[in-house]
Amino acid sequence: QVQLVESGGGLVQAGGSLRLSCAASGNILGVNVMGWYRQPPGKQRALVATITTGGSTNYADSVKGRFTISGLITKNTVYLQMNSLKPEDTDVYYCYLGSIYGMEYWGKGTLVTVSS
Repeated sequence: QVQLVESGGGLVQAGGSLRLSCAASGNILGVNVMGWYRQPPGKQRALVATITTGGSTNYADSVKGRFTISGLITKNTVYLQMNSLKPEDTDVYYCYLGSIYGMEYWGKGTLVTVSS
């Protein structure tokens, strides 16, 4: 059984920083991408950032220059360094893992709250 476990969410003041971590366990074959998504209440899950096994990264425009994704995809681990946080960054953040076989896995989410 595949599990993705996130940690690092919490409450921070605007302008502060948080670091999210995600570790995946279980029988996962052909991992080729890991990343982070967010889901505002009543809306669809949206991309925050992804990183591939080759090291290519992709960011939502709203977080470019403030957030940095990193990780050891071969170790099924990914991080999200979040700097210069804004109240509009408040959301539940979900860890994502995708494989070359079309399998997708999600964590249960970690809440990030940014106060003004």
